[in-house]
Amino acid sequence: MIIIHAGVLDESLVVWAEMSADTARQGREADARSHPFGTSVQALGRALKTIPGFKPQSRYMNASVWLPTQDDRPMPSSSIVADMPASDSDVQIAPWGVIGRPLQVGETIDMLRAISGKRTLEAGIMAGPDLTYWTEAMYMASSVAVRQQFIPDVSVNGEQHRALWRPLLTKEDTENITALAARMPAAGRALTTLDATTPPDKSAPVILLQMVTAMVDYLVRAAAHKLSPQSAWRRFRFESTHDAWLYALRSLKTPILDERSGDMVRLNEQVCEWQRPMASMARCPFRICFRLEEPEEDSEEWRITYMIQPHDDPSLMIPISDVWAGDSKAYDKGLMLALLGQASRICPSISAKVLESGLSEHMVDTNGAHTFMTQEAGALEQAGYGILLPAWWTGQGTQSRLVARANARAPQMHGKSMLTLESIIDFDYEIAMGDQSISINELKELAEMKAPLVRVRGTWVEAGANDIKSAIDFLKKGLQKATLRDVVRMALNTEDMAEGLDFDITAEDSIARMLERLDSKAEMDDLEQPEGFTGTLRPYQTRGYSWLSFLRDWGLGGCLADDMGLGKTIQILALIQRDWQAGKKQPMLLVCPTSVINNWRKEAARFTPDVPVMVHHGGSRRRGEDFAKAAADHAMVITSYGLMMRDVDILSKISWGGVVLDEAQNIKNPQTKQSHAVRMMTSQYRFALTGTPVENNVGDLWSIMEFLNPGFLGNQAKFRRNFFVPIQMEQDQDATKRLKQATGPFILRRLKTDKSIISDLPEKMEMKVYCTLTKEQASLYASVLKETERELVMAAGIARRGIILATLSKLKQICNHPAHFLGDGSSIPERSGKLARLTEMLEELIVVGDRALIFTQFVSMGHMLKQHIQETLGAEVLFLHGGVAKHARDIMVERFQDADGPHILIVSLKAGGTGLNLTAANHVFHFDRWWNPAVENQATDRAFRIGQTKNVQVRKMVCSGTLEEKIDEMIESKRAISESVVGTGEGWLTELSNEDLRKVLALSREAVG
Repeated sequence: MIIIHAGVLDESLVVWAEMSADTARQGREADARSHPFGTSVQALGRALKTIPGFKPQSRYMNASVWLPTQDDRPMPSSSIVADMPASDSDVQIAPWGVIGRPLQVGETIDMLRAISGKRTLEAGIMAGPDLTYWTEAMYMASSVAVRQQFIPDVSVNGEQHRALWRPLLTKEDTENITALAARMPAAGRALTTLDATTPPDKSAPVILLQMVTAMVDYLVRAAAHKLSPQSAWRRFRFESTHDAWLYALRSLKTPILDERSGDMVRLNEQVCEWQRPMASMARCPFRICFRLEEPEEDSEEWRITYMIQPHDDPSLMIPISDVWAGDSKAYDKGLMLALLGQASRICPSISAKVLESGLSEHMVDTNGAHTFMTQEAGALEQAGYGILLPAWWTGQGTQSRLVARANARAPQMHGKSMLTLESIIDFDYEIAMGDQSISINELKELAEMKAPLVRVRGTWVEAGANDIKSAIDFLKKGLQKATLRDVVRMALNTEDMAEGLDFDITAEDSIARMLERLDSKAEMDDLEQPEGFTGTLRPYQTRGYSWLSFLRDWGLGGCLADDMGLGKTIQILALIQRDWQAGKKQPMLLVCPTSVINNWRKEAARFTPDVPVMVHHGGSRRRGEDFAKAAADHAMVITSYGLMMRDVDILSKISWGGVVLDEAQNIKNPQTKQSHAVRMMTSQYRFALTGTPVENNVGDLWSIMEFLNPGFLGNQAKFRRNFFVPIQMEQDQDATKRLKQATGPFILRRLKTDKSIISDLPEKMEMKVYCTLTKEQASLYASVLKETERELVMAAGIARRGIILATLSKLKQICNHPAHFLGDGSSIPERSGKLARLTEMLEELIVVGDRALIFTQFVSMGHMLKQHIQETLGAEVLFLHGGVAKHARDIMVERFQDADGPHILIVSLKAGGTGLNLTAANHVFHFDRWWNPAVENQATDRAFRIGQTKNVQVRKMVCSGTLEEKIDEMIESKRAISESVVGTGEGWLTELSNEDLRKVLALSREAVG
């Protein structure tokens, strides 16, 4: 495991890295003061190559990093690197030598963009918090650059002068920098040169401002002129120092200007003088505001009034004429004139009228008012002036724009026919302003005025020539016909119906009710729990099941995105039960990961025992006509993503009642074969189940929506243009709002943190997680069974008991992982169905910020779990077992309980069965079973105890078709008297007869995934 760090040295970002203690010194020379976990040049280079687009070069350096040190050993940044020291000795700050890679500003920005939002860069390589911290500084610099809040300047360092674009920070920017500096990790300012004898003393705000300034300077140069990173300063002989300064501002780099004469000093003075008004505005205790007022009736003159707004009382607006006429010393009149002079450069009409009107106001015509609202007001506001515009313009008053409106009328239905998405709907179109309809003749009159602002029935409307033309063209459509599917698209603004105009849709009768329900899922009538459903739906589950039923009735697809543990499975099962009971005999196809096939089968048998379920999996599965006939006799057919790809020709020939995808993030990449395969299925409705509808970026959402409701978000190119680029690259809030509006009706997301949901949940939810074996596990399992049968034939008494207990331990280890049983230190990934399922669930809970305890009775398995989870998920994992000293144990518990501590704690059952308070966890996983409810409950109670403020979800992991499932069933059947019948530990199993034992240990076909 390698963790990449970053700190500032000589105003540049320098990256260095730690790696596991046992491999850190390999490949490099190390003296006594070298960081024992520091990487070699080669290892650092390999780690940096995992960052997309970053090209490590041979520019490396030696530096010192000043770190907390105990017992002459630096403390690791994470237990992923090495165990935390358990010593009670004092902690000191001391320098440790590391290999670093200094970054140029352009490289810094490229690297930070590439790692943004990531902690794990690749398996075994993580970005440390001191590296990811600088992405926030980059976004801050980007915000300043995008808002064009910068000015040209001269940087002076001794006798050296450089051209510089300096950020012009607002009051809010300064507050943000102060707040961000307060969160700077200590490692971010812990680097010095090797020969430094004292720790770095530069403050966090100073360092952060230097980095933001450097990044703004680079972004302005790169964005304005698109120069390549290789462009360099070329020395020319300039006519003046001023010309050299201007040329240097156009270069991507910041070359040293000629300092041999006094010209540079004079230029610096001139720049400072030129900047003074802007600096004055930043320090000014008030700001000037401009208020635009509508003309009187029958007049075309608009008034722009000048006001003073004190910063310490923003609610106060004083006409500037009152201040100018008075003798108040609170407002500097010279500064007011200077600020008005600056404003006149943005809004020329100010300078033309400012003296004539006595510094209070000036008049403009309609064209001038429109120019002020559309161009000058925004520029003035960005320069720091206040702007007050009419409410109808800002959207706070009566609608000031023409709106295109489509009125949809439901057709008359005959007999038992009903509306579907393919039903033909009649449309008529109108142009409206507020509640008033505008005729085509009125629009033609407005067009003849040729003015950007027109008064219509006493209300001002912005109606440019293009808008009016679009409105006239829209009305000429007359009566149209479209499908109900088109109605839904139009209602969600996913199609451009009237170019340049706002668009609205109205409907009547059942269509109106359907659109209203899409808008507000909470107002939907709850359905009764279906008869024959053996569980009890909680209120939020009833709402989810009712929402799914509503979408199904209209042929719409929906994504049930409830948080993990809120019962997505039983909401689907309730819908299947309702359909089966109502006589709807078309089967539903459920596609899920192989690891949860048995979980679905078990849950269906538990909650919907009367519903026939067919599992399409394994080498003996039905094919061709046999499959079609068998599927028709079942309410639900369960298969896996992998098998669906292989059998797509068979599955796609069936007319399914519905297709449901569990763990739908499996189709987040629309180009994969399994994504193509699921879209080939024919069905009346489609649902997706996932706790993470957006896992990496909003592109995941397009893929899921394209499966659910094909075409609703346009093709992939259109989606990328309209949503992906604006949201992911530009953080466009309007695009985010539009995407939410278009997809919101089809996504139901509930969180455990929502009080209305939590109040409906029990304090402790216990559930089984059924897993499958890999072929390797199954082979090992069968081999152990064969050997055991031979040994039991001749064994008796104590020898027999010993053989049985040893066999139980071996089979448990095989169910955990082949490497656990073999003990050969071989690779971990993709060899255990149980570990794969655990990893999937841990990934989801880490995303939402939950905490988990994982119990295992095997210390060796605990070490394997820790290694695999850290390398796969990039999350720090703690492991508490009997070999941990008390002092270290206390530190570990304290770190886990801390709000910012690691998310996962592995506990060996004996070490953590009693005496621990671990209420930070709201998930408990029993990875391997003790087969005694009392012992397992004791372990669970480390989290479920006094002081726990969250609901605790307990998952007991069981390998289907193995001894784990059969013993679990025996325990469940005797739970009421389990302690007296079963006893403690696993000794009771040795009392079973050979025949009963053979049944318990036998391997079933369903065990293998």
